[in-house]
Amino acid sequence: MTDRAAPKLPDYGLGAAGLGNLYTAISDEEAVRTLAAARDAQFDYLDTAPYYGHGLSEQRVGKFLASTGYRPAISTKVGRCLDPAGSSPIPDNGFASPAPFIPRFDYSAQGVREAFAGSQARLGVDSVDVLLLHDIGKVVHGDAHTVMLAQAISEALPEMAALKAEGKTRWIGLGVNEIRVCEEILAQVELDVLLIAGRYTLLEHEAALPFLDACHARGVKIIIGGAFNSGLLAASAGEPLRYDYDTAPEWAVDRAAQLREVCASFDVPLPAAALQFCKAHPAVASVIPGAKSAEQVRQISEWTRHHIDSGLWDALKERRLISGDAPVS
Repeated sequence: MTDRAAPKLPDYGLGAAGLGNLYTAISDEEAVRTLAAARDAQFDYLDTAPYYGHGLSEQRVGKFLASTGYRPAISTKVGRCLDPAGSSPIPDNGFASPAPFIPRFDYSAQGVREAFAGSQARLGVDSVDVLLLHDIGKVVHGDAHTVMLAQAISEALPEMAALKAEGKTRWIGLGVNEIRVCEEILAQVELDVLLIAGRYTLLEHEAALPFLDACHARGVKIIIGGAFNSGLLAASAGEPLRYDYDTAPEWAVDRAAQLREVCASFDVPLPAAALQFCKAHPAVASVIPGAKSAEQVRQISEWTRHHIDSGLWDALKERRLISGDAPVS
């Protein structure tokens, strides 16, 4: 579990999937400006992965670190290796103009070493603060979940523990979109941290709340990704409404509208409430909203500092838009 060597994560960091051209492409120059804005906002934690732009996100982070000497806390992930595409078609996986590699799931011990070595090279670092096993779970793997889970427990996680013992990382854990697989693995394996995307948010959190409470009691730290539910809680007028990386369903759009209405009555931007709600749970070590421009980073920074009167949380609980048991301060 966590110890004196545990990383000091800031309350808010930067989720770097956008630097891998998630949904739309950005230039290398815009990526630099985005990272510089995150540094200036003291979002001194960057979360990336080989999957993000098929190595592009890590490459851009690595170039920025090398050119500036900036050293925030860094997390990356294992569980996918990148194979050169050669003449094969490059799948986009939701990334516009990804690097010419094809991601391949690999939860073997050798695959963990291969994935981490690739991340070291792209990031230009010998070690990272947090190393996460990426996208394990039934939603991702379907009928193959049982086999994948068995290999993750028997090979991937022990190899990650070995990397931790070698000083290559300070925390190990999972980077997932599912609560159930976290429960399955924690029943058998000791972990330091869980990065959970989209499951504990202002929009939906009642199912995940008892799990976060249990993690807090156990000393397992939580990093919250997807605090805006793939952008739904932060979308401006005219922007696509996404939820779980896809078009937002009607129930989510309606609930977001109700949340926005109550927030507006207290002069609170909905995204500010979304971010600060996630950070309020005592298990949460950091919240990592994604951004792909300096302007977005500066806006997020303002939202994290926006004053929220306790009356807003009371009103949301009275209207049953958030759980009466959810920590809010």
